[in-house]
Amino acid sequence: MRALAQTGSGDAVNPILVGAVIEGRDTIPMVYLDEVEVIAKMPAQLARRRMEWNRLKQRIYKVYPYAVTAGELFKGVDERLEQFGDDKKGRKAFIKDLEARLNKRFKGELSDFTISEGQILVKLIARQTGRPCFHIIKELKGGFSAVIFQSVALLFNNNLRREYDPTGRDAEIEGIVRELEADRYYRYQSQQSATVGSRL
Repeated sequence: MRALAQTGSGDAVNPILVGAVIEGRDTIPMVYLDEVEVIAKMPAQLARRRMEWNRLKQRIYKVYPYAVTAGELFKGVDERLEQFGDDKKGRKAFIKDLEARLNKRFKGELSDFTISEGQILVKLIARQTGRPCFHIIKELKGGFSAVIFQSVALLFNNNLRREYDPTGRDAEIEGIVRELEADRYYRYQSQQSATVGSRL
């Protein structure tokens, strides 16, 4: 029996040839698939570890734009504060105005974060700025405020003094962030987020 191919549009340069079985008036393509080995379900410990990894990844994707914005913002703040020199009154007014604008823009969103998301945000801000959050608060609000914030953070199993450790305790976070930053689309989204922060 003879079979004819359909005429019309197709990739004539790179055709895909497959075998076929003819059943009555139908020609059914026949494709051989690689062998698949069916094994037992994933061990409970590995399944739990995978679930934890997925949760961590989800949290990082949620808080990362805020860390990027914070990094860009604090870089600009450092430059601006240097311009005040010895003008303590101007410096204080600038910080007060900045705090009011930050509260207006982010307070509602950040208050919805879980404790775990807050812990990751603190680490990622330290990553983006190169400084622990304690030092940032101390510089902007003073030593007493920094100690108060640190005390509250410790109640929630957080530590504002801790530096970001990409090759040690924060290696998992670093791996996920690098994967995230390698994604061109996300990098664009991050830049948009940083632009929002820089307009504050």
